[in-house]
Amino acid sequence: MEEIEPPTEHLHEQVNEGAEHGRQSWMVWVALSTAMLAVLAAIASLFANQNSDEALVSQIKSSDQWSYYQAKGIKSLVLTSNSVILQAIGKPAITGNEEKIKENKAEQEKIKKVAEEFAAESGHHIAIHEVLAKAVTIFQIAIAISAITILTKRKPLWFFSLALTMLGIYFLITGLYM
Repeated sequence: MEEIEPPTEHLHEQVNEGAEHGRQSWMVWVALSTAMLAVLAAIASLFANQNSDEALVSQIKSSDQWSYYQAKGIKSLVLTSNSVILQAIGKPAITGNEEKIKENKAEQEKIKKVAEEFAAESGHHIAIHEVLAKAVTIFQIAIAISAITILTKRKPLWFFSLALTMLGIYFLITGLYM
């Protein structure tokens, strides 16, 4: 999975320069709110990447369990084949093979359950990642709009940026409590 990294350094420079040149008190608030947006974007990005990594780890664990499941199945097939071959050539079957086959089947059921749990865990982490990625995207858009606010000195754009910030915060909180 790709890492989500908010490109905020250039925008911070623009916002700070605009605030210095603007000489309007509300421009300072735009600059401060933009800095806070950058912090929120960084936090959301951190948690989104963490969940992406956790999803990958859980998926690998699930794949490992499925490989183990297949290995148990192959062992059972080998034991069954040995019994069939021995019977075909008129020799007695090896004692305990039937018991080992039953044990392998029982173990396969346990392994299957663990593999499915890891797959579900991976899916849960992906769902969280997607919600947090939305928060990062919304914060980045809000940062860009704040920068445009500084450049154009249009206060309504700042209010729109703040509204987007609230939406981003909603996704951030939702993702953290999933």
